[in-house]
Amino acid sequence: MARENNRAPRRAEDDGLVKKLICVNRVTKVVKGGRNMRFAALVVIGDGAGKIGYAMGKANEVPEAIEKATQRAKRSMVKVSIVGTTIPHEIIGNFNRGSILMMPASEGTGVIAGGPVRAVMEAVGIKNIRTKSHGSNNPINMVKAAVEGLKGLRTIEEVAAVRGKTVEEING
Repeated sequence: MARENNRAPRRAEDDGLVKKLICVNRVTKVVKGGRNMRFAALVVIGDGAGKIGYAMGKANEVPEAIEKATQRAKRSMVKVSIVGTTIPHEIIGNFNRGSILMMPASEGTGVIAGGPVRAVMEAVGIKNIRTKSHGSNNPINMVKAAVEGLKGLRTIEEVAAVRGKTVEEING
């Protein structure tokens, strides 16, 4: 009973953010006295309305690593351009040898993505998208490639504002 009471305030502090734990790795450092075990956690945080952040956290225990990653992810949140429930245009996100092809999808398609990329799309609030992963299937590289691709998205209104034109002039 007491444990439940301790957890309730923690949920209230999250401010409605969607927190997804992607992976936890056990890392070992070999020293003179033996092996030092630590844990590295990759966490993705989003508000479900176009903001996303991700981070790694390392600590001696798994919960501490997750908490560190969560705090860093909150500080690294960026805004993503979304049109309705999908993305405005097709884009490829690259990081190292991993690339993620992201394509807009019509209403009712759902999130067609695997593993870490699905968690990123759900956290940012995209409901309809098709993705294809090429190259590396390392979860860290996949998350970084997906977020890099999402950062490169621009709506037609944003492009028009940058060029100093109206939307009609750009559409032709």
